[in-house]
Amino acid sequence: MSDRKKKERLVFRNTILLFMTAIIWGTSFVAQSAGMEYIGPFTFSVIRYVLGGTVLIPVIIFLRRKQEKPADIMLSIKYGIGCGIILCSASNFQQMAMLKASAGKAGFITALYIILVPILGIFMRKRTSPVIWLSVILAVIGLYFLCIGRSGNYSFEMSDLQLLICSLLFSFHIVYVDNANSKGVDGVVMSSAQFFTAAVISAFFVVPVDVCVYDMIPRVALVKAALPALCYSGFMACGVAYTLQIVGQNEVNPTVASLIMSLESVVSAISGFLILHQKLTVDELVGCFVMFAAIMLAEMPAGAKASRRRKRRIAEKELKERLE
Repeated sequence: MSDRKKKERLVFRNTILLFMTAIIWGTSFVAQSAGMEYIGPFTFSVIRYVLGGTVLIPVIIFLRRKQEKPADIMLSIKYGIGCGIILCSASNFQQMAMLKASAGKAGFITALYIILVPILGIFMRKRTSPVIWLSVILAVIGLYFLCIGRSGNYSFEMSDLQLLICSLLFSFHIVYVDNANSKGVDGVVMSSAQFFTAAVISAFFVVPVDVCVYDMIPRVALVKAALPALCYSGFMACGVAYTLQIVGQNEVNPTVASLIMSLESVVSAISGFLILHQKLTVDELVGCFVMFAAIMLAEMPAGAKASRRRKRRIAEKELKERLE
């Protein structure tokens, strides 16, 4: 198999992994909200990140034993620490905002990283095609319909500022992961390292923020009550989804990756309809359709390019057979 064909297969596989990431993040929103009813945002973060980092340790041991030339573990941990600092900051701003912000606002403002990622790419001299920019604009329109709608019920609050900071930080996280993948890191090692880093940093803010600011003292009984939500958020949203993100972003355009992962808002709405029997309004259905259209549009250039390559290979093969 040629290197070009291997790369095409890798991009296709990783695109699927990013879709899986969006699905897990979208379905974990309910668990995240439920857990916050019992414990503070930083307490929630500490426990879920410890769970997420711990569950990956046996996976790391197994995979590295199977690999002939495993990636540099120290380099992976180094990038994991940097990734963990960004992740900790982004997720905790989101956690604090969710104590007051509505689900619609949280989903819309957080997913604005789909605009910020290509903007950051300009400063990093990464070219973004006009088709991708059009996809970004369509995705933002879709998000607006999905999360806010034509009623326009919107008023700026402190929680919105926290979500804007969260969105900016998540865009840095996506770009940072893309840079780390270019260095050849071990994605699972890096993911585990980022969770433990985020857990340690979050622990320093439990008393000053959770206890002193929000008056949410962590107690054993309350942690037990939040345990189902913590387990899903820790094992699935962290251990599985963030690892899929790191692995899935390899060889995938960061802007396209951010568009795919922003489907978590769509998945959240659909899962609420299927699981919680919540009704989907016309605006939400329009938002889902427009966002799906944006993702498909973003994938079209890659698909068209792959199709042209296949046609060219077939033509070259036929020409070779004729000459022989």
